[in-house]
Amino acid sequence: MIHAPRLNALETRHANLEQRIAQEGARPRPDDGALARLKREKLQLKEEMERLRRMN
Repeated sequence: MIHAPRLNALETRHANLEQRIAQEGARPRPDDGALARLKREKLQLKEEMERLRRMN
């Protein structure tokens, strides 16, 4: 798989974002703007991972 290293890096970043989203959401007063940015970034990573998987 040519894109394996890139895909692995994206999966790691995606997992880290999931943790950050959970941490922010668990706060007594979560920052809605921060949550929106994190979720948007997570979605972009997911879309790029899917694109790389289709290319293989």
